[in-house]
Amino acid sequence: MPKLLFLDLETSGLEEKDRLCELGLICEEENKLEAYNSLCKSKKKISSEAMALHHITNESLEGAPSCEESKVYKVLQEYNNENNILICHNMKFSLDMLAKEGFSSKMRHIDTHRCTKALIQECGVFNLQFLRYELLLYKQEEALAKEIGTHIQAHRAGSDALHIKLLYASLLEYATLSQLIEISSNPILLEKFPFGKYSGRYIEEIVQLERGYLTWMRESIKDMDEDLAYSLHYYLEDNS
Repeated sequence: MPKLLFLDLETSGLEEKDRLCELGLICEEENKLEAYNSLCKSKKKISSEAMALHHITNESLEGAPSCEESKVYKVLQEYNNENNILICHNMKFSLDMLAKEGFSSKMRHIDTHRCTKALIQECGVFNLQFLRYELLLYKQEEALAKEIGTHIQAHRAGSDALHIKLLYASLLEYATLSQLIEISSNPILLEKFPFGKYSGRYIEEIVQLERGYLTWMRESIKDMDEDLAYSLHYYLEDNS
């Protein structure tokens, strides 16, 4: 049986130069759960914006190990093989941040963010804290927190790893584990535009209303979400 590794990360900020400051991990194998949480000495000073979100201060990291020396990092290295499955909410971001610390995943991947967008598009919003309430995950969180010996604290890695596990369980009502891996491996076709003045409108409709706006966006935004980029290409080119 593969090990399922539910991972969440907190960082010093969201810019390219930012680094990890906390890792939370829940490992599951044959219904046995083990939880790990590690603060780690960030190689970049934590921004005030990031502190306001996760409340990890630079002072709280004094004496913390480096990321590579942290317990969670060592567990990830131990289980880093193709038999196991890494489960994150926004896999690309997680892998990019881990790569800065020298970690390259050999595991199979499930991205709960992408899978929710593909399978439950009616949610409309797909950040983890919104889904915590929209999908009623909060009704199960205290029981799971007690089982693994942690507590609920939004935007902290250990607590968010718990919600990723609960979200994964919800997604299994829509698809099998193998199907979730497949969905996570490919960009998905979005029906509705996710933000801005056309938020919630069908992309196919926006193409008819303001094709130039979408064309400009596709050509101008360099770090566009992969699923949105794929969807714009489909509606502007493949389905024209």
